[in-house]
Amino acid sequence: MIFNPLKYIMNDKSYITWQNSSDTALSKTIGDFVNYHRLKQNKTQQEVAKNAGISRSTLSLLEKGETVTVTTLLRVLRVLDVLHIMDIFKIEQQISPIEQAKLDKQKRQRARTKKESEQPESEW
Repeated sequence: MIFNPLKYIMNDKSYITWQNSSDTALSKTIGDFVNYHRLKQNKTQQEVAKNAGISRSTLSLLEKGETVTVTTLLRVLRVLDVLHIMDIFKIEQQISPIEQAKLDKQKRQRARTKKESEQPESEW
């Protein structure tokens, strides 16, 4: 099966419920993704495997959805120049709306002139 990116476009409701997918189905989806990008770039399994520092049979297993190491997957993604998919794993600090409101409340709203008693004395 060839990876079809149009099949995975997200709308209001996710087309695929990843949580309910089996490990085998998820591995197969990853294998299809790798296979799709390899063929799109017109690269042979041997070529990708050599550049990734793995055997051709290991790449074949990956594309079939068989068990491979995370390191192997990362090497292949790097060779195929698709490591940008790792962006989904970035952890971004999110602040709650309540905390944001508290911070906004503490921000200065306007500038004020200093009273004469607050101004530092001149050395003159």
